[in-house]
Amino acid sequence: MRLIIQLFGKLIAPFYHTFLKALSTPETSQQKVQKEIFHHLLYSEYGQSLGVKTIVDWHHIPIVEYHEIENLILQQKEKKNPLLTSEPILFYEKTSGSRGAAKLIPYTKSLRSSFSKMFCVWAYDLIAHGSQFSTGKIYFCISPQLVKETGEQWRNLAPSPSLQDDSEYLDGWLRLFLSPFMVFPGRLKRVCDVEEFKNKLSLALLLEENLEIISIWSPTFLKVILDYIQANRRQLCATLGNRISPQRRQMLGETGGRCEEGEIEIPWNQLWSELKLISCWDSANAADGAGFLRCLFPNVLVQGKGLLATEAPMTIPLIAATGCVPILNEVFFEFEDVEGKIYYLHQLEKGEVYEIIISQKGGLYRYKIGDRIRVSHFYLNTPCLEFIGRTKEISDLVGEKLHSDFVRQVLNTLQLEKTYFKTLVPAKKPTEHYTLLLDNINCNPEELAKQLDSLLQESPQYRHARLLGQLNPVRVLVSSQIPEIITLYQTRNGKKWGDLKHEILATIPIEIDLLVELEKVCEKKL
Repeated sequence: MRLIIQLFGKLIAPFYHTFLKALSTPETSQQKVQKEIFHHLLYSEYGQSLGVKTIVDWHHIPIVEYHEIENLILQQKEKKNPLLTSEPILFYEKTSGSRGAAKLIPYTKSLRSSFSKMFCVWAYDLIAHGSQFSTGKIYFCISPQLVKETGEQWRNLAPSPSLQDDSEYLDGWLRLFLSPFMVFPGRLKRVCDVEEFKNKLSLALLLEENLEIISIWSPTFLKVILDYIQANRRQLCATLGNRISPQRRQMLGETGGRCEEGEIEIPWNQLWSELKLISCWDSANAADGAGFLRCLFPNVLVQGKGLLATEAPMTIPLIAATGCVPILNEVFFEFEDVEGKIYYLHQLEKGEVYEIIISQKGGLYRYKIGDRIRVSHFYLNTPCLEFIGRTKEISDLVGEKLHSDFVRQVLNTLQLEKTYFKTLVPAKKPTEHYTLLLDNINCNPEELAKQLDSLLQESPQYRHARLLGQLNPVRVLVSSQIPEIITLYQTRNGKKWGDLKHEILATIPIEIDLLVELEKVCEKKL
């Protein structure tokens, strides 16, 4: 396998070296990809309707959000004829973020190729500059479709997306090359419910002793699976039997053919002793979850995915860059500052914060994706971009206008060193208030609530609402089961399980039935 990995490295090396050259000349590289994207627009119905003729007309293309082009995308899908691009549409992928209605993103061959080239650059960087991979065994995140055996969708669940795991964003030749390395449980994509999915995935991961790479989206996804293994280790031991080694059965708590009673802490870093890389979100709201994985696997590289969305690959981590660089030879970037001024990539300044506007090869032009970045430093003349959050992370029940940045600063001042899940959620019942959801704390919840409420009142709007009695004091709910309960609740309402983001501040009031369920769990603990 080591020889095959080295052969794969030689095969994809040209993508890496081409990318490095592009990073050395960001202005020229961006002009080249801009012209390519403009060509697809020029010969499309959308481009003709805008009256653009040459690249100098670029500023006549409107800056848009999804809702402003949604009708065009739906018409394009219904007519089966591309309107936004001159290139045929391969399929439509449904986004499944943690907020808002789902969006349909058209995929062309060129857009899929952008993801493939990004993967090749990332993979080569890891092979050449990362750990010495010997087995190449990799688990790509898979989200269950949650369908009945008859094929009927479960009630309230959205239709299954086109792409089910990370590998399906790649071109066919790449998927074919990677297939021998992939850990893929049979029929994992067609399961009856989340519990069945977790069971099958846990069994598959436990069987793969030589697992080297885990590629997921949210770090919470892996934590939920590990919690499931911990809670169901006896059943998993019995099911696996002699298919795993005696040493691995012992790690799971088995003695003499059966698992012992009592809460053992599974030595995860020994269970997968070959594990070298966990790829996941690790910035903004995912930072705590990634930190938890780093503590659990101290000898494993937990590498942030950079800024990657259904709409486009935007940034990629490079080991030598010690940060994330933009995919500047596949996506055309523009950036808007707080005053609304637009900048190109080569015009960005270190330390400044911008909102990203992208143009990609699937028919999205000057598209506000809703992400904010900070320029952390430069690598090969190109700015490295650090994701710092969404642009509309504001909760406003009664005019308090809490922003996620402020909430994050407040929570960072509290004694939450051993807390890996924390979300402040607005609630309307029984009266308007905020509840802080935590998986674990080492202090008194009531005292923590008082401290938190006092700190939140440093925001004039929040303090005003509290003094007027518009908001009740903040509450704190603590239980290790909270992350899983929220995850299951969101999946039942159509969210894609592997992609869930647990926000530092929820912007939509929590559903009353979910709040009641969380309260019951916390009461049982008491």
